[in-house]
Amino acid sequence: MERSLFSEEHEMFRSSFRSFLDREVVPRNEEFDREGIVGRDVWESAGASGFLAFAVPEAYGGAGARDFRYNQVVAEEMCAADTFASVTGITLHNDVTLPYFLDYTNDEQKARWLPGMVTGELITAVAMTEPGIGSDLASISTTARRDGDSYVLNGAKTFITNGINSDLVIVAAKTDPTLKHKGISLLVVERGMEGFDRGRNLDKIGLHAQDTAEMFFHDVRVPVENRLGNEGEGFLYLVKNLPQERLSIASAAISHARAALDWTIDYCGERSAFGQPIGRFQASKFKLAEMATEIAVGQVFADRCVLALNDGTLTAEDAAMAKWWLTELQKRTMDSCVQLFGGYGYMSEYPISRAYRDARVTTIYGGTTEIMKEVIGRSLGF
Repeated sequence: MERSLFSEEHEMFRSSFRSFLDREVVPRNEEFDREGIVGRDVWESAGASGFLAFAVPEAYGGAGARDFRYNQVVAEEMCAADTFASVTGITLHNDVTLPYFLDYTNDEQKARWLPGMVTGELITAVAMTEPGIGSDLASISTTARRDGDSYVLNGAKTFITNGINSDLVIVAAKTDPTLKHKGISLLVVERGMEGFDRGRNLDKIGLHAQDTAEMFFHDVRVPVENRLGNEGEGFLYLVKNLPQERLSIASAAISHARAALDWTIDYCGERSAFGQPIGRFQASKFKLAEMATEIAVGQVFADRCVLALNDGTLTAEDAAMAKWWLTELQKRTMDSCVQLFGGYGYMSEYPISRAYRDARVTTIYGGTTEIMKEVIGRSLGF
């Protein structure tokens, strides 16, 4: 089915971004996997090429392209180029953290932070998850006590994407511990602030190229001018931005599934057994047909969600449906594709093996599948 989602401008952007990946990322994929981090020079190159924070207004150095179809193009091409792990940090920067800096900053904060986010000089992260506390944000224990013109921040966060590379970290903290969600505020902690320490770069099953770290805050004095929006409204801001975050994950998931299917179709046409390509065997053909159909159906829903986000009509429930269904589809697809590759699918030099490892976390981060079903179930009156 032909997609009519993208304009000529989107396709020009796609061509440029794919050229950037082929030039700057693909040749170093194995290096980033070994090192557990993507070099800052890649970020700076991405910024110079216009692929970072392109939704930022032109007045602050961006392209003013607040159209999630461009973000979707990034997801599709990073997966097709087998750079899912190496570019995940960039999608977090563009899709997840940037809206906070666009929507909840004053003019002084915008002038201070946005230009560096566009160039790659300022890499961003968001720190919500704490040890022992996953999706229950209202129960976070990190505190920020007001003391004059500063907040004194204490606590710990974990599983933070861009945890090592980040220069600006949006930290969710309790500014009024007597309240639950109404006591949460968002503070921007900057690299080098005294008392702000990073833990180890966490050793994960997949996403090896993505730096994921622990963070510790010991009496960190965060200026009041580093607060995003109003005190006590942080939870509302987080909830408002969750649909875009979850759509970002869902968009990458369907793109990754499609890339894996394409690799597998090629392999099934080249690999022979008993005198014919393995794709001609009914078992293989039926499995490929099932995956192709599910991916085609999933893509239609993903595209509709992107257009709804652009129109400001994407609901939390629809975003949860997309995140749940498409990440579970991604996981099923990777497993089926590895099976069709046979023993070679288990070998690290084949892209499908890396895709299999990297896909496992997507049903967990951004809200687990179970949480997505809870969100949807509540909308049904339960």
